[in-house]
Amino acid sequence: MRTHETWLLTDRTRVSGGEVATGVFGEGPPVVLTHGTPASSYLWREVVPMLARRHTVYVWDLLGFGDSRPGPGVAPSIARQAATLAELVAHWGLEDPALVGHDIGGGIVLRAHLLEQVPARRLALVDAAVLGPWNTPFTEHMQQHADAYRTMPQHVFADIIAPRMHTATHRAMSDEAAAAYLAPWAGPEGQRRWVDQVAAVHFGDLREVTDRLGRIVAPTLVLWGERDEWLDLATGDRLAAAIPGARRENIAGAGHFAPEDNPGDTAEALLRFFG
Repeated sequence: MRTHETWLLTDRTRVSGGEVATGVFGEGPPVVLTHGTPASSYLWREVVPMLARRHTVYVWDLLGFGDSRPGPGVAPSIARQAATLAELVAHWGLEDPALVGHDIGGGIVLRAHLLEQVPARRLALVDAAVLGPWNTPFTEHMQQHADAYRTMPQHVFADIIAPRMHTATHRAMSDEAAAAYLAPWAGPEGQRRWVDQVAAVHFGDLREVTDRLGRIVAPTLVLWGERDEWLDLATGDRLAAAIPGARRENIAGAGHFAPEDNPGDTAEALLRFFG
């Protein structure tokens, strides 16, 4: 298993929406990790080895993120990503996995479970973008002016998104980690893919999910970075209150990218919850 700057998913899985980079680690009850935006499976690199001591851990890059590529004309929406997760769970032959989602990955996991009928032994939602409004002002501006962001000079675009990435953590992100998060968005293709995924992600894909939160029967953990500046703690409290019996915990010293800021406590909280 590779970690830090050499993290790499070597498997490729064809799905209806394109080609997905995937990886499987460890042995034991299955756990599927789904990242959010603007990250990739790299977010989980320090969490995976700890979970893999007791679980088989499945990771993937969302379509349009990391090393995954959507097919021609495929928009990387939350609905599409949820359908892709359903395809992957079927491909892996998983009957009752624990599903973990971060940021929009939380919304993707819930849509896959509630609308795509993906079974879940347990659900863990980490700094999850589920209850609206969850777009930041930056995201709102990019959605409203997508063509301007697609066509601006690459160096200007890079100067805009790099500082944005650093606000995802509470602790200072290392240069190596920042470079790894930014690498998929480099160059004209990366710039286009960043704007494409921002333009495709809308709360409308989650309205049916939020209407069904009260129907969730799987044990659920709502886990939040206590210093999250993108989605505040009150959002996590509201989400936990909307799901029957949900457990609510915070990760000390962590911002929105809690698995980046504090992977040890993130993994331990998940392991305690998985039992």
